[in-house]
Amino acid sequence: MKKRIFITCLALVLVAAVLAGIKIMQIWAMIEQGKKMVPPSETITAAVVTSDLWQRELSAIGTLSAVQGVTISAELAGKVAKIAFVPGHSVNKGDLLISQDTSSEEADLPGAEAQAKMAKADLDRAAKMIKEKIISQADYDKASAAYDQALSRVKNIRVTISKKNIRAPFSGRLGIRQVNLGQILREGDPIVTLQSLDPTFVDFTLPQQQMNQLNVDLRVRVICDALPGVTVEGRITAINPIVESGTRNVQIQATVSNKEERLRPGMFVNVAIELPNKESVLLIPSTAVLYAPYGDSVFIVESKKEGGGDVLRQQFVRLGDKRGDFVVVSNGLNEGDKVVSTGVFKLRNGQAVKLDNRLAPNFKQAPAPENN
Repeated sequence: MKKRIFITCLALVLVAAVLAGIKIMQIWAMIEQGKKMVPPSETITAAVVTSDLWQRELSAIGTLSAVQGVTISAELAGKVAKIAFVPGHSVNKGDLLISQDTSSEEADLPGAEAQAKMAKADLDRAAKMIKEKIISQADYDKASAAYDQALSRVKNIRVTISKKNIRAPFSGRLGIRQVNLGQILREGDPIVTLQSLDPTFVDFTLPQQQMNQLNVDLRVRVICDALPGVTVEGRITAINPIVESGTRNVQIQATVSNKEERLRPGMFVNVAIELPNKESVLLIPSTAVLYAPYGDSVFIVESKKEGGGDVLRQQFVRLGDKRGDFVVVSNGLNEGDKVVSTGVFKLRNGQAVKLDNRLAPNFKQAPAPENN
């Protein structure tokens, strides 16, 4: 019985050993086959590293402000008798905005003018009598003073009437009305905002290290997210002589044209300051860069030394300014190098590739996407 069990166990071990040997041979065959297997070449698009002369620029974030902007307020207390403007419309310098009640002043004016007329007649008579030495110099001086006081009262009433007829101090566009008909205004109460929109100021700051590159009359280009595709040009008109001690930045002001009044005070804008000199730069498409926390890189297309075909070599690069679809490479590439232009996220170093530029995008420095 024991002998039969022993023979059975030995047969099972032999069968298992044979099966294991067969499986090991299969695995080794698969490993050898995998070593000999060559993965298919990845189809890529490529672009050549080119050089170009770029106008040097400085970039900044700016805010728009009006060349002239004010909140028109009541100079004297009084009741609003007439509103002569339409909110949001343009007005010219001197246009009437509101009239306050001047009935009291208009009632006093004729009496004051009559007193001035009477004082003038008294002064004329006194002038004749002093020539004939009928009155003393003191009497003549009193008549002259009375006439001056009467004139002053007339002028004071007229100035009060004028101040209660509030007019636009300059041409511009009005804001939202802040008064109502019949409202009693106190001194300083706001009535409406008035902004001169053409031209307009762009206020921005730059680090003190860039001050030596700046001067008045340099050209600037302004781009606003609220107006996609619109670029407004202007020039630097003022540079603050004081550097802010907290930030070590210098405040700069540029003036840009705004004839269509699409730019409004308070808007956030991107500012590009064109420097007078140009520099030679190396350009590659922005889509050719594999961005990563440890460093940006590109894939250079190189020819195999054996067997022909192309392979990829990953190269770390240092990037500079961007313009349109292109980015400047300041270190890591040479002019004439061929780099993968699209789909770099799915590639690896040493990978075999096949070049096909039939579907390559048309890269431009000033792209104009269709508005669909």
